[in-house]
Amino acid sequence: MTTNTDLHVVLGSGPAGTALAAELARRGHQVRLVSRSGEGDAIDGVRRARGDVGTVAGALEAIHGAAVVHHCVNVAYHLQVEAMPTIQRAILQAVETTGARLVVLDTLYPYGETHGEVMTEATLWRATGAKGRMRAELDRAYLDAHRAGRVRVTLGRSADFVGPGVLNSTLGAGVFPGALTGGEVVALGNIDLPHSYTGITDVASGLATLGEHPEADGRVWHLPTAPAETTRQVHRMIEERVGRPLETVVLERIRPFGPFDQVFVDSYAELFYQHTEPQVMDSSDFEETFGVRPTPLGRTLDATLDWYRARLAAPLR
Repeated sequence: MTTNTDLHVVLGSGPAGTALAAELARRGHQVRLVSRSGEGDAIDGVRRARGDVGTVAGALEAIHGAAVVHHCVNVAYHLQVEAMPTIQRAILQAVETTGARLVVLDTLYPYGETHGEVMTEATLWRATGAKGRMRAELDRAYLDAHRAGRVRVTLGRSADFVGPGVLNSTLGAGVFPGALTGGEVVALGNIDLPHSYTGITDVASGLATLGEHPEADGRVWHLPTAPAETTRQVHRMIEERVGRPLETVVLERIRPFGPFDQVFVDSYAELFYQHTEPQVMDSSDFEETFGVRPTPLGRTLDATLDWYRARLAAPLR
């Protein structure tokens, strides 16, 4: 395990990067949180910094002094196929130069359509869409670099995010504001199929744990994820908590609606299979190896509703 004097640099200040930085600081690590703007709310024990990891020089500047680098950078769906490989090459070269360990936040996209098969770390990578193939190619490059002895890297895969701070998710801004105000709530595909959702606090704690355990290097891990429920059941759990039925609009095919504009729809269409077949992720390997359990989904929903209540009540800036 790394010592608490080691510097952990978190690249990307979206919901995952921000939650991870806070979790690392809570564990006593030195933490630098890097984003393009370097701005954001203050986090106890975390130093924010401005940086651009799209170039090797920028990545080297961002990670200087780091013992562990956490790659949580993401871009809009329509930019991913072009931007993510460039970002990967810069970060890989930077950590190879400095010798820092690399922890990568990953997605389920490399698996592609599973036809209901429960996804484990042994599931074959069968993606056929451009984003899934791109993510699979990135992951192979990470693991090849590790096997070649160029870098020390581990990958943590997450299902769809849910939790405080999460906006751009199928359990995000399209659901909770409407649930709290009586407005429309959007759902995708067949909501009677089981669908895994990973709590953002479990994403953070899982990545922090990988960052503390060098023996985790060289492979993919599924981050702790609560047992899958159907999306309809998740909505019922939300109804119980807000005390009213949800005004749910189910999009059986992807189209612009609410927070989903045409640009998003066009770029997300290839991934819509995630809502037309069971999407179940098994994280038992991680749980048993590191002795952790995922946060119960009900507790995650409670925290998420509290965050959105505060957001809705806050004055406009």
